[in-house]
Amino acid sequence: MAARDQHGSEAPWGEQFQVIGKPHPKVDGLAKATGSAVYADDIQLPGMLHAKMLRSPHSHANIVSIDTKKALDQPGVHGVITGQDLPTRYGVIPWTMDETALAVNKVRFIGDPVAAVAAVDEDAANRALALIEVEYEELHAYLDPNEALERTDPTIHENRHGNNVSKHVELAFGDVENELEGSHVTVEGDFSFHGSTHAAIEPHCAVAQVDAAGLLTLWSSTQITHYVHRALAHVLDLPAHRIRVIQPSLGGAFGGKSDPFALEFCCAKLAQLTGRPVKMLWTREEVFYAHRGRHPMQLSYRSGADKDGKLTAVDAKILIDGGSYSSFGLVTTYYSGQLLTGPYAFPSYRFDSTRVFTNKPPCGPKRGHGSVQPRFAFEVQLDEIAEKLNLDPIEIRRRNHLGEHTTTVNGQRITSNGFMECLDKVEAASEWKERHGKLPIGRGLGIAGSMYISGTNYPIYPNDMPQAGIQLKVDRSGLVTIFTGGNDIGQGSNSVVAYLVAEELGLELDCIRVIAADTDLCPVDLGAYSSRVTFMVGNAAIDAARKLRKQVVEALASHWDVHEKRVRLVGGHALDLENSERHIPSREAFQIAEVHFDTLGSTGSYNTPKLGGDYRGGSIGASPAYSFTSHIVEVDVDVETGQIRVPKVWCAHDCGRALNPMLVAGQIEGSVYMGIAEALLEEHKVNHFGLHAGPSLLDYRMPTMVDTPEIEAIIVESIDPEGPYGAKEAGEGPLHSAIPALSNAIFDAVGIRLRELPFTPAKVLKALAEKEAREGASSSPDSTPTPAS
Repeated sequence: MAARDQHGSEAPWGEQFQVIGKPHPKVDGLAKATGSAVYADDIQLPGMLHAKMLRSPHSHANIVSIDTKKALDQPGVHGVITGQDLPTRYGVIPWTMDETALAVNKVRFIGDPVAAVAAVDEDAANRALALIEVEYEELHAYLDPNEALERTDPTIHENRHGNNVSKHVELAFGDVENELEGSHVTVEGDFSFHGSTHAAIEPHCAVAQVDAAGLLTLWSSTQITHYVHRALAHVLDLPAHRIRVIQPSLGGAFGGKSDPFALEFCCAKLAQLTGRPVKMLWTREEVFYAHRGRHPMQLSYRSGADKDGKLTAVDAKILIDGGSYSSFGLVTTYYSGQLLTGPYAFPSYRFDSTRVFTNKPPCGPKRGHGSVQPRFAFEVQLDEIAEKLNLDPIEIRRRNHLGEHTTTVNGQRITSNGFMECLDKVEAASEWKERHGKLPIGRGLGIAGSMYISGTNYPIYPNDMPQAGIQLKVDRSGLVTIFTGGNDIGQGSNSVVAYLVAEELGLELDCIRVIAADTDLCPVDLGAYSSRVTFMVGNAAIDAARKLRKQVVEALASHWDVHEKRVRLVGGHALDLENSERHIPSREAFQIAEVHFDTLGSTGSYNTPKLGGDYRGGSIGASPAYSFTSHIVEVDVDVETGQIRVPKVWCAHDCGRALNPMLVAGQIEGSVYMGIAEALLEEHKVNHFGLHAGPSLLDYRMPTMVDTPEIEAIIVESIDPEGPYGAKEAGEGPLHSAIPALSNAIFDAVGIRLRELPFTPAKVLKALAEKEAREGASSSPDSTPTPAS
């Protein structure tokens, strides 16, 4: 079957790709490897000042007064601002704008910024911060989400309900209660997912400059250039055309740079006030305070199945600790329920999710946003059902397969689906049939599956304009420059558009140049989140390239006096399929087309079709395509120490067509690494005072190369009818099922179910002791039940 785009147009040469499907280096790979890539902190401008922030020492307090006079009088200090200078609230989601760049009247977590200073260097700025006098009136701090849910005085934010609830969503599909009552087997249990953070190598950094004409330019380590541009216009009360936002090279993000952040507004304001460029680089400690990492969740699940292992009902109640501000929390609350309904068929389903504010660093989107936590709970319960029915854990997943070209119980449209092949691949690669349940005590294998979105149908602010746009500029030298608003955060999105355009126009990759994430130069793109970039920006790139190819082919056909079907662009040349002697370099073909059509260039765009269920919130979680994944994890559990070691992980991921198998494998490996790390080591923890337990990479435990398991990345290609050449996402989906597969492997190894993350040695030893006590009690003569009288 030839690859087709969203409009049903066939790819230029069917399946005979020249670039697509082959391993290629990233277009920025050499620059990053040699150190020539420019990151935000590399930017040095004449007369540049350095800014630092004063942060709250209290978890929850009213600001009685701030005196900045002594700081402003210090040598080398050029500007001091407080919350009164930037009082406008902002937020990435229009309905939950509850942040200010600097705290106004109230602080809500230890680390909440209250003032900023711009000085000739960081030392001078820090000396000035120490002279700012702030008087606080401390308030009760909420550090437990249960207390935040129950207690309403004082509230962390004012709202019309007078409580600490950030968002509540309750949705039901089918008759859950009756289905559970009629189930042959039911399981229920409570699960706890801890908080974790992104720990990207590059800290947040921003540089702002106002030129002589009053144009504000901001360079920022962001993954949402367009939303930062909108937020700056809103907070600074500037016309959007007077602002330019540029994303330099980025040293990792994983969702942690997908909000507008305080440093961006403060740099911009200080640059306006001082008339000089201003840079702010956060320390690692400040990055931990900014957070936006994985939401801690308390999850209660009930699941039922018939005697054959077919699911009958799933019922979920979830309490989400959102931290001090909303961030993406509205979406998180929906995602915690909406994204669970695959890869299995749910006849009935209900979820009740509540996100509450607490006086901790704000949570937000981290790789696999909103759905990693519920996937952990449900996939463990699926194994429990299999155990009760004496079914193989892979077999129960096969029996509940959702299928392709269908609809989930909550109205999500499923197109391509390679989940069954994913199961087959990991089963064979791991020798599951020969080894599961048959390894020595302490060693085990566990399986889990998952589904994730390839972009979201729902733009963060409602509009009918394209979600992604591309412009192509053609030079007479044969060079094609791609202008994309997409944010490359290390995943290779700039490379992907280069591969797609090169394929469509028959060019070598060295004839492609990519200009990205500059709001003055590039068309709007909504950013790198929800695994939208390859699908949406990729389709836009193909759209633009096909328009341009049509012009070139039409001009050549006219020039050669042949039918257009005889003209092909391939390998850096244009040729006549029926006359082998007629071929010219691409640059000459472009020149002929320029004579024919005038200056060459084209635009392309992508917008999703209408998707989602017909109910409030039905579009949240709706995606033009879904990826599917299965993991098998092998563990060694030391019953004496409780230490867990993961020697190997097999991960099969259905990414649609692998546009570059090398990049897809890298994304799979990175996702597996992050999932295993969260399960065993990572924890973004706040103590009983509200103080971060260890805001440094020394205290925040992450696996080194020594700790990282061997990872076998298996690519499954279910060509999607709407993806670019059939592609789907590969950056987030391969994380989800790694964690429950590890939990299920621990059960296979030593017979304990771990339902609270992270899986520390202490928790293993406690569970083993409880298991031993239960087994001892059940074998005791005194435990024999007394017959009823």
